[in-house]
Amino acid sequence: MSEITFDIKKTYAVLSSEKNGWKKELNLVSWNGRQAKFDIRNWSPEHEKMGKGITLTLEEATQLASALTTALGEPPLDEPPLA
Repeated sequence: MSEITFDIKKTYAVLSSEKNGWKKELNLVSWNGRQAKFDIRNWSPEHEKMGKGITLTLEEATQLASALTTALGEPPLDEPPLA
C-alpha cells in the first residue's frame, strides 16, 4: 500500500477541539500532490495523524454553503439536532 502524502495549504477554521488535543478543522489540503481541495477532518496536535474526513471541490463547497445557509435559516425542528 502506497504512502498517502498531504500538504495543508491553508487553515480556515478550527470547528472543535478535544481534551486530547485533536481538532476538527476546515483546511485547504493537497493530497498526493493533486490540486488542493476543501477538507474537513480531525487532526492530531502536530498534524502527524488524521481521522476520517471529507474533501470537497470548490463547486461542492459552494453547494454545501448554500444548503447550510438555507438549513440554518429554517425554524428549528421539534426535536433537537444530534450533538
